Amino acid sequence: MSAKGRLDRAFSQALVLPFHRCSRYVLISDCHRGVGTSSDNFLKNQHLYYAAMEHYYRNGFTYIELGDGEELWENRKLRNITEIHEDVYCMFARFEEKGRLHLLYGNHNIVRRKNPAFLEAVILYAESAPEKSLYLTHGHQASFLNSTLWPLARFLVRYFWSPLENLGFLDPTSAAKNYEVKERCEESLRSWAETRRHILVTGHTHRPVLPQEPSFYYNTGSCVHPRCITCIEIQRGEMTLVKWIMDARADSVLYVAREVISGPVEILGPGSC
Repeated sequence: MSAKGRLDRAFSQALVLPFHRCSRYVLISDCHRGVGTSSDNFLKNQHLYYAAMEHYYRNGFTYIELGDGEELWENRKLRNITEIHEDVYCMFARFEEKGRLHLLYGNHNIVRRKNPAFLEAVILYAESAPEKSLYLTHGHQASFLNSTLWPLARFLVRYFWSPLENLGFLDPTSAAKNYEVKERCEESLRSWAETRRHILVTGHTHRPVLPQEPSFYYNTGSCVHPRCITCIEIQRGEMTLVKWIMDARADSVLYVAREVISGPVEILGPGSC
C-alpha cells in the first residue's frame, strides 16, 4: 500500500470532532516520554511541558496528542514510563474527566493501538465550511519503514541505533534526525494533502511548520528540542504555532514563557463565537 493509501485508510476510520470559531484545541506531538535515563529526551523539557499543560487546562483547551507520546521502541515497558512521568498522566486524567483528551499513536508508540482509547487519526470537522476541516494524524504513514515495517524499524532502533546514538551517531533512517528523510516524508504528506484538498496537521518529523499564507500542510514540531517545546493552538478559527521556553526576568528569576513563532493563520472565516 502506498503512503497515500495508508493516509486514506487512517482517515476513513478517524474520530470526528467539531471545529468552529468557539473551538479550543492544542495539538502536541512527539513527546517521546522515556524512563528517566540519559536517553529520555523528554526529561529535559518536562517542566516546560507541564507548565504548558496547566495553561491549556485552565483556559479550556482540548488536548490532542498526535502520536509518539511514549518512547516504546527504545523502552519495553509502558509501566516504567508512566511511573517516571506520573504527573503527566495525572494531568491527562484531569483533561479526560472534562472530556478534553484525545490521544493518537505514532510509530514509536504504535503498540498503543491495542488500547481502544488510542486513535490513528482525528478530523476536526467544520460544518459551516467542510473544506476547512483539519485532518490530524502522526505522519508516519508517509514512510513504508515506519508504518508497514515498523517491527523491523523498532528492532533496528532498539538494538542498533539507540546504542550508537549514545556514542554520537545519528539514525540515518529517522525523519527527525536525517534531513533527506525528513524532506521526503514532508513532501509525501504535503502531496497527499494537496491532492485530496485536505488541511493536514502532523508531527513525526519534529520540524514545526506553519506558513503565514494558506497551506494544506502544517506540523506541530516536538517536545524534545534542546531548548523548547512547540505546539499548535487552535482558537477563534485560527491556528498559531507557539513555543514554550525557559526565560529569565531582570532580577534573574527563571520562569516558563510562551512565545508565538508563527501566525495566527485564519482557517475559518470571520464570525462570532
